[in-house]
Amino acid sequence: MTHPSNAYILAAVICAVALPAAAQRSDVVPPQRRAATVEKAARIVQSREAAAVASDIKNPFSPPGFDRPDPAEQPPAAPAGPARPAGPRSDRELLAEVAPRITPSGTAILGGEPILLFGQKKVKVGDQLSITFDGASYVLVIAAIERTSFTLRLNREEVTRPIKPASTP
Repeated sequence: MTHPSNAYILAAVICAVALPAAAQRSDVVPPQRRAATVEKAARIVQSREAAAVASDIKNPFSPPGFDRPDPAEQPPAAPAGPARPAGPRSDRELLAEVAPRITPSGTAILGGEPILLFGQKKVKVGDQLSITFDGASYVLVIAAIERTSFTLRLNREEVTRPIKPASTP
């Protein structure tokens, strides 16, 4: 009968001899063979002195006038229309300019009283509308409401406008 320990010893001896022979070779080259490559790399990365540049050459990254705004980026010029008079306007002129910009959506009669509709907002005769025009605030009063028109008052001046402006062809 053979002892199993002999088989184990034989397997251990075979492994001890075969494993070093099967070990993988190193990927790193010995220093003597690497020296030529390292020397070539050192020559490639070595800094060189740049050639002198003439002082009269224009810099393409900072041309003259670069700090000025580009004409294409300038805001459009104000439209050339009639010049506004300097100084205070009369209430009549102001009301004539502001009134066409006030466009109600319709009228209604609530409790026998006519009401002017601006979307969800309801305005009765005598109510005030606060507006801003040319940077100034004004308070307009609804003086009258008819079925197809309404009257605005600014101080002592009044103007009557249609509720639905006529369409132009």
